[in-house]
Amino acid sequence: MTADPIAKRLRELGFVNGEAVSVVARGPVGADPLMIQIGFTRFALRRAEAHRVHVNLAS
Repeated sequence: MTADPIAKRLRELGFVNGEAVSVVARGPVGADPLMIQIGFTRFALRRAEAHRVHVNLAS
């Protein structure tokens, strides 16, 4: 298994199992970038980066 430096950095920033993630906004062209919020922190992620985040819908 090869290490994915972007996925590793996302985990370091708080994109970890169990954390609530919200999409706050989308860019005007092709919905890129995405504005993602975890807790009180917001991140702008390109769609290619966001594809590394796996989510489960809240029930």
